[in-house]
Amino acid sequence: MWRKFRIIILLLILATALQELWLDKADLAWKHNLYVAVYPINADGREEVSAYLRTLSREDFEPMAEYFAEEAESYKLGLRRPIEVQLGAVVNELPPEPPRNGSILSTMLWSLKFRWFAWQNSPKVNIKPDIRLYLLYHDPNTTSMLGHSTALNKGRIGRVNLFASAAYAKKNLVVTAHELLHTLNATDKYDLHNNLPIYPDGYAEPHKMPLYPQNFAELMGGRVPQSTAEADIPKSLRHTLIGEQTAREIGWLE
Repeated sequence: MWRKFRIIILLLILATALQELWLDKADLAWKHNLYVAVYPINADGREEVSAYLRTLSREDFEPMAEYFAEEAESYKLGLRRPIEVQLGAVVNELPPEPPRNGSILSTMLWSLKFRWFAWQNSPKVNIKPDIRLYLLYHDPNTTSMLGHSTALNKGRIGRVNLFASAAYAKKNLVVTAHELLHTLNATDKYDLHNNLPIYPDGYAEPHKMPLYPQNFAELMGGRVPQSTAEADIPKSLRHTLIGEQTAREIGWLE
């Protein structure tokens, strides 16, 4: 009896994995636009953060949808609005933190926990989302440095650390857009040891002459290279581009 039960569980897991694989490929064919739900979370539990969350509206995330529309047009994607963003209700639970040791087993367990969290904490929005991003807002007066944000392409979910201040709103959208592309198979294009963009894929203008300073950041490269040893954090999405390698990874280029 126990053997039959295990077989049933394994078959269900296999069926779920195959379904997700099929949905992933269908999404990246870009036959239709993708709906993203963003769920704010008070990561600090401070009233100052709660007050900021009450000011958020869908219009605050519209520049991100417009950015993807403009970038997609440059690749002749054929969709006027490939990404639509919906603001969901505040979520009162914190998603599990990714493991620090990075072992395969711990990462797999965290992935399962995060997907279980998302299944339990997805307040309804107008249209069922293809991607869910949990925005963890921190008080900049008490938090000087944000933890690493992360996202999964399996399940299309992300855990994004942001500052709860209008002064950081534009930079918050850069971080959110970066993690959104991770859910669509885009890879990081910067050196994890020094955060410098990797040439050429991490450069928005790899063929620019002279090469430095660059005018834009490649979105997955994360920074605007000023020299071989210096790069600036982009002030807004207007200071970023989606490079060709990233476009290939997310299905915008063959």
